[in-house]
Amino acid sequence: MEVVLDGRTLRSEEDFHQALCEALEMGPYYGHNLDALWDRLSTDIERPVTLVWTHSAESRKLLGPVFDQIVDVLKAVQQQDAGRDWQDRFDYRLE
Repeated sequence: MEVVLDGRTLRSEEDFHQALCEALEMGPYYGHNLDALWDRLSTDIERPVTLVWTHSAESRKLLGPVFDQIVDVLKAVQQQDAGRDWQDRFDYRLE
């Protein structure tokens, strides 16, 4: 599955979490924070899934340091899956 997030619409950390929650159908109990992001992406999301973050440069400007924190979580999930040598993995692209 490929999930596309449009960075032009992600003006806050909450916008990011809301968009991802809707795209991946995370349900009402998703915590909308970085710890919850790790928990859901590292264990609950069915693979394979690729997150494509379009216009990410615009998001980087709008989100500031939070952008890098989010990307760090995405990278950690990607590395976890690679380390487990799973055929179906989480991946992401910043465009």
